[in-house]
Amino acid sequence: MNNINNFIYKGAIHIHTNMSDGSGDFNTVIKAAKKAHLDWIIITDHNYYDTNEGIFDSLYVIKGEEISPKRSDHYLAFDIKNTIEPCDNPQIYVDNVREQGGFGFAAHPDEGITVDDNGNYIPRKNSNHCIPWTNKNIKPDGIEIWNWFSNWADNLDDRSLYKLAYSFIHKHKIVKSPSKITLNWWDKLNNEAENIVPALGGVDAHALKIYKYIIPVTVFPYKTCFSTITNFISLPKELSKDFAEAKKQILNAIKFGNNIIANRYICKELPKIFVTNTKGYWYCGNEIEFDDKCCLHFEANQIFDICLIYNGSEEKKYTTDKFIYPITKCGKYRLEVYFRGKGYLYTNPFSIKD
Repeated sequence: MNNINNFIYKGAIHIHTNMSDGSGDFNTVIKAAKKAHLDWIIITDHNYYDTNEGIFDSLYVIKGEEISPKRSDHYLAFDIKNTIEPCDNPQIYVDNVREQGGFGFAAHPDEGITVDDNGNYIPRKNSNHCIPWTNKNIKPDGIEIWNWFSNWADNLDDRSLYKLAYSFIHKHKIVKSPSKITLNWWDKLNNEAENIVPALGGVDAHALKIYKYIIPVTVFPYKTCFSTITNFISLPKELSKDFAEAKKQILNAIKFGNNIIANRYICKELPKIFVTNTKGYWYCGNEIEFDDKCCLHFEANQIFDICLIYNGSEEKKYTTDKFIYPITKCGKYRLEVYFRGKGYLYTNPFSIKD
């Protein structure tokens, strides 16, 4: 049984160092994560898994790998034993991750893709270097539903130097919300699956450097990225001081969807979101026994626009700081929370079962 006062820890996922195409070394990334007030991070360099991990200045650092073919189908792999090489068939490395005892998430699955008025998928105007998940019949263990850098790139306007400069200076204004295409695919996978198909949010941090000027310019420094899309994991007990045990705690929370994805730049507050039944309080990602006391709770200190999604369809909308929704049927429930017209927070599903 969970407690309403579970321990919440903030973390960033999808990070690149200078061991692949990021500009910063290991220590630079750690310092930036500490300045951004994170509790844990997962480094996922491209096709590289020899990163250090452990507890550094009280920051929990876990290594992963972004399995990265050149043109498409990148896969964030966690809890694996060694580097997994990319290939033309994503099913091969998806299976390889599982064979090593790990799990993985499709990275930026709809990068560069939008939908026209007739429901057809078409490339966005800035899609020359996009890396989508091309075969939706190949099912990952989970989905990166919100990628900060991809969201920015999909919405930037480079038709003039002025518009391009605006996109860089006002970067936070053009990062708005996850792709509806991605959210629809995620809901579809959850509707087809018995268990929860989890989601995470990624920053895709590179701290890219431009050397055209007298002084090199860093585009989107690590700290900037780490202060945006964050995964808030919920644990029934404090993170262990033993790294091996803490690593299991963090990875299990991600694997089973015990994380809420929120853009901390939009709003600093994390509302309380939980389900109750006669047996206690439950965080997202849990399978919860249905009974006549089953309710979904939302508690905040300010007003948000909230959309309750049931089995992939909109069930109810609220504009409020607090509500209690009586659950009268089994299925998978999740919340989308908006603040001042922009996407702010997305929960993993609560799975209600007989």
